[in-house]
Amino acid sequence: MNVPTKEFQHGLCGCLDDCSLCIITYFCPCYTFGRNAEAVGSSCCLCGVGLILGFGCIIGPMIRGKIRERQGIDGSFCKDWCIWLFCGFCALVQEAQEVKSFAIRAQSIERE
Repeated sequence: MNVPTKEFQHGLCGCLDDCSLCIITYFCPCYTFGRNAEAVGSSCCLCGVGLILGFGCIIGPMIRGKIRERQGIDGSFCKDWCIWLFCGFCALVQEAQEVKSFAIRAQSIERE
């Protein structure tokens, strides 16, 4: 019996599922990246600066891995690295959408 693995709620090319997030990320990717990092317990400033300095292909997969781990999403560092190398913008938006969804779930749990 195969156990189904959880996947990201939005596809890698689902950038336009949230147009405002897509626009913000396009014009200021370090802001979105910092928010993603902060959501998984990493330094938003350090990660944002790392992205600006060109370390996105190293830090990006690490943050993506933390998001996957937190959400129970199947994957590997190698896969995350390839996604960040070839589709960094799409990966960033996808991760932000996932972070947004678990933030919404956390708020609804607090209200109950």
